[in-house]
Amino acid sequence: MCANFFGSCGRRDYEWNVLVTLAFLTKHDGMKTLAICTALLALNTAPLRADQDGGSDIPTKANVKELLAAGFKPLFDDKSLKGWKKAGGTGEFKAEDKMIVGFGKNIRGNTFLCTEKYYADFIFIFEFQFGDPSGNSGCQFRSSQRNETGRIFGYQCEHDNNRNRSYTAGIYDESRRGWLFPGKFTEGKAAEKNFTTKGKETFKWDSWNTIVIKCQGNHIQTWLNGVARADFRDTDEKHFTPTGFIGLQVHGGKSAHVKWRRLFLKEL
Repeated sequence: MCANFFGSCGRRDYEWNVLVTLAFLTKHDGMKTLAICTALLALNTAPLRADQDGGSDIPTKANVKELLAAGFKPLFDDKSLKGWKKAGGTGEFKAEDKMIVGFGKNIRGNTFLCTEKYYADFIFIFEFQFGDPSGNSGCQFRSSQRNETGRIFGYQCEHDNNRNRSYTAGIYDESRRGWLFPGKFTEGKAAEKNFTTKGKETFKWDSWNTIVIKCQGNHIQTWLNGVARADFRDTDEKHFTPTGFIGLQVHGGKSAHVKWRRLFLKEL
């Protein structure tokens, strides 16, 4: 009954309308209506979780025991860079205190630490933190290297050090199309502004951030600290990439210091 009345309302309008209707209908229609409307209000005001946007298989935290139990596999052994290889510029990577650390000074060119294995459809979760926000970063996925020794290209989940922009967990197409989300697959400046607003509300500058990337066919989704970020289908047949490696980026520039840990992936 209430859903028919208010199905097209915004969330806050829905809440207010249901509360007003509760007062009126309870008086005239008894406790049955009260129970129905109360249940609808509870469902509509429940906090959104990552699994409501992407399915029950989307984790919200990088809990190692829970991830292993759910079939995720570690991409990092907590002590070495086995299974990874460096490509690109003059940045550096090291394994330290159960983290992968990307760093450098006066870095020439973008530098990447890439998995030796390629991945197609998957859910990938990891934590990252800026040790020094002076340098930009990101995480490549479904990416490749031109002629095996040239430039890295492909999808990148942004790690944005620009506090005013706050595009972390947006999707950039490295060395190809540029910004995809927000960008090619969103509409207008309003979408970019909204993406920035949510990024500022969600990103943690002084602690670890949890990012989830899900790829299934041409459908690409990301979450930042449990909040949905990018969500689009890459319908560009010329550039859509169905598989590739994972790559951690140290961006070229005066300095960089980025940390990643708890990198787990589940193939779909």
